[in-house]
Amino acid sequence: MLLAIDIGNTNIVIGVIREDEILFKARIATDRLRTSDQYGVEIHNMLQVFNIRREDITDCIIASVVPPVFNSVYTGVIKVIGKQPLVVGPGLKTGLNIHVDIPSQVGADRIVAAVAALAEYKAPLVLIDMGTATTVEVVEPENVYMGGVIFPGVMVSLDSLTSRAAQLPGISLDKPKNVIGRNTVDCMRSGVMYGTAAMLDGLIDRIAEELGHSSTIIATGGIAQFIVPLCRHEIILEKELLLKGLNVLYKKNRK
Repeated sequence: MLLAIDIGNTNIVIGVIREDEILFKARIATDRLRTSDQYGVEIHNMLQVFNIRREDITDCIIASVVPPVFNSVYTGVIKVIGKQPLVVGPGLKTGLNIHVDIPSQVGADRIVAAVAALAEYKAPLVLIDMGTATTVEVVEPENVYMGGVIFPGVMVSLDSLTSRAAQLPGISLDKPKNVIGRNTVDCMRSGVMYGTAAMLDGLIDRIAEELGHSSTIIATGGIAQFIVPLCRHEIILEKELLLKGLNVLYKKNRK
């Protein structure tokens, strides 16, 4: 069994994969103050909750966009399974032709998403990952990674709005009844949700204009399930994209 871990700014996604089947997927909060012992306990407990014996974990792969947390999780994993994890980073075989100014600056999560999408879909692709940040990346035929767009995620934008505007409350991401809100909460909900959907639709149109062709659109990330249904473009929702990508990368690079 493969232990796959994706360290994000808000959550750490943990999954166990056996013969390409994801046995479970869970999230724990990303905490820069936790020690390797604490992360080790969290990972061990999560395995127990889903009835996975740590002795059955044959290997591990980690992708991280949070350097201060990576070492603690990496060391914690070693304490739990007794093996050194494979790390997504420079030198790893990805199968991508990365055509950006500074390839080393491309986030591990963006590489993982691109590899996963190419394993199941044909390029050209536009990939949307909606987490702490919302990223849009473009992959052209022959696995050419062109770059993309990064902007603040839905919850980051919402938190900024409520923290800076004294009379605006916190809200949930329930589907707005109408675009035109008739009270403060509905106005905020419409703004953040329909506003993000409209932004994505607009970006997809502009990307297509710039490339000269349309692409298959795929979305992932914890917030995607709330926003994708509000978009006008056809967008495939892939909730397990990052875990699938980690599995593909592991198979490409295992010894």
